[in-house]
Amino acid sequence: MDFSTLLLTRQSVRRYSEQPVEPEKIDQLIEAVRLAPSASNSQPWKLIMVTDPVLRDQVARATFSPLVSFNKFVPQAPALAVLVIEKAKIITQIGGRLKDRDFPLIDIGIAAAHFCLQAAELGLGTCMLGWFDEPTVQRLLQIPKNRRIGLLITLGYSSDAPPPRPKIRKSRKEMCDFNRY
Repeated sequence: MDFSTLLLTRQSVRRYSEQPVEPEKIDQLIEAVRLAPSASNSQPWKLIMVTDPVLRDQVARATFSPLVSFNKFVPQAPALAVLVIEKAKIITQIGGRLKDRDFPLIDIGIAAAHFCLQAAELGLGTCMLGWFDEPTVQRLLQIPKNRRIGLLITLGYSSDAPPPRPKIRKSRKEMCDFNRY
C-alpha cells in the first residue's frame, strides 16, 4: 500500500471483531515502534502489549466508568498497547528545559503514529486513548509509580466493513500557511 493510501485508510476503530491478532503482526508493530525516531535517539518509551484476555479486560475496564462512557468499546479489542513514558537521555532533558519542550511526549506521539500506521498497513484497526484510570493501569501492569502512561492504543480487526469513513479535517487553508502565520 502506498503512503497516501495508508493515510486515507487509517482511522480510529471503535468496533472490533473477536478475531485475535496474529503474533507475527504484533512483532511487526513492536518493530515499527522500535524504529520510530526520537529526540537525540532517546527512545523514551516502554511498549507493553496486553494480550492476556483477563488482564486485557481489566485494563480495558480502567478506560471508562459509569460517568465516562465514551470508551466502552475498549473491551472488544483483542489487544491493547500501552506506551509508558521513560526518561530521555540527559542531553534531551537539558534541551527540553532550555527550549521549554516536552520531547518525550512528542516522541511517544511519533511512536504511536508508527504503531497505528503499521497496524493499518497490516489490515488492523487502532484507536488512541488518552482517557484512562492511570493508577489502576499502573497497578495492573506493574508499572513503577515514578513512570507516566502516555497513551493506550486499542488493536484488532475492525468489525466495520470497508471502505473507511470520510475523514473530516480542517481545510488546507485553515491548517497551513506558507512563509508566515
